[in-house]
Amino acid sequence: MALTSSGTAASHVEAAGELAVPLAVVLDSLEDSKAEDIVAIDVTGKTPIADHMVVASGRSHRHVGAVAERLLRDLKDQGAKGVRVEGLASCDWVLIDTGDVVVHVFRPEVRTFYNLEKMWQMDSAAQVELVV
Repeated sequence: MALTSSGTAASHVEAAGELAVPLAVVLDSLEDSKAEDIVAIDVTGKTPIADHMVVASGRSHRHVGAVAERLLRDLKDQGAKGVRVEGLASCDWVLIDTGDVVVHVFRPEVRTFYNLEKMWQMDSAAQVELVV
């Protein structure tokens, strides 16, 4: 399993309760479409925009597009409504917003440049001290 996170896929699914089905659908779809370096981040309490953020890579523009299209199809098959998509035309970085789960599918170079995992996985307890 290519999933890495602050827990396993199972722990995210169990902890998510009602959100378990959409998060599980996202993770299963990404795995089935051979997305690489899948990271699921619990952002509950860190932002009001979502409860989970999932970051994954595709090997090329074509693979990023295929991963995103497969995910959109799987979400539709599960009855997801109001899913928003950005970036599907260029396939460098495709953002899929399901409401509770925000998915980012990147080409590896673009993912490295933006480094979203580092920003969202920062420990909120670690505070930076300002010296004045």
